[in-house]
Amino acid sequence: MVVKRTEMPGFIKPQLATLKAKAPSGDQWLHEIKYDGYRVQVHLNRGKKKVFTRNGLDWTKRFSGIAGALDIGGEAIIDGEVVVIHEGRTNFSELQAELAAGNQDRLVYYAFDLLWCDGDLRKLPQIERKQMLLDLLGENDIGVPVLCSEHLTGNGQEMFEHAAKLNWEGIISKRADAPYRSERTESWLKIKTVQKGKFPVIGFIKDPTGVAALYLGKREGKELVYMGKVGTGWSRTVSSQIRKQLDTVISPKSKLTKQVKKPKATWVEPKFFADVEFRDITSEGLLRQSSFKGLTRNDKP
Repeated sequence: MVVKRTEMPGFIKPQLATLKAKAPSGDQWLHEIKYDGYRVQVHLNRGKKKVFTRNGLDWTKRFSGIAGALDIGGEAIIDGEVVVIHEGRTNFSELQAELAAGNQDRLVYYAFDLLWCDGDLRKLPQIERKQMLLDLLGENDIGVPVLCSEHLTGNGQEMFEHAAKLNWEGIISKRADAPYRSERTESWLKIKTVQKGKFPVIGFIKDPTGVAALYLGKREGKELVYMGKVGTGWSRTVSSQIRKQLDTVISPKSKLTKQVKKPKATWVEPKFFADVEFRDITSEGLLRQSSFKGLTRNDKP
């Protein structure tokens, strides 16, 4: 297909995926790993390079190593994700820590779409854009830290279950025949895995009828360390039930080994455990994207 020549645009609002509980099946779907990182759009304009975040912020300096590795002479706009790979999977906490330290050595850019290549490609089918991206990177001998995101076709649920076993964040399923649209669409679907844990409740924030949030800890040997808070996942009725249970074990001070300042906290003896689903643990050791699933009592140390 001949791509019509027009002036290269600035930042393009990204296409976003719709969350689904189950992966689709059929040869019309491409399934990719869902990377846990920063969505990044790279603009290459005859030697000039710019890197934009998902919201259009210019982060060229922060990702200068990735921009430098994309040594492509013409015009191109590449969509992808910057990640850090830790213990076999992408890890957002490790990525945050690298960026906070100003390091780029561990950054990897998984390119998964080509929006522009000496002309606008967004109306082309997804499968054609991916092949053009693969060709572009190959023809220019682009390698690490830039990688092309691979995909599988067929049984998406099977790939999702495999991703869950490997503790990946999930998968993205994309319609092979769909164009690129700068909005949240059903032609891109995201199916997420979750991690689960049981954490002692060390305190809570009151609301008029129950709790607004629970503070959580974790046993590490003889120490009780702070793990952050959870503030979603309960109804008003459940919130009231939690409050009644925690009111029976209120403590005058925190039982944490190392104290944390929480002016709104009502501290409790760590005799109740919260079942929590979460995405990850941050570089500070705190739960990320946590959701409450249940409360149990355990008076054992």
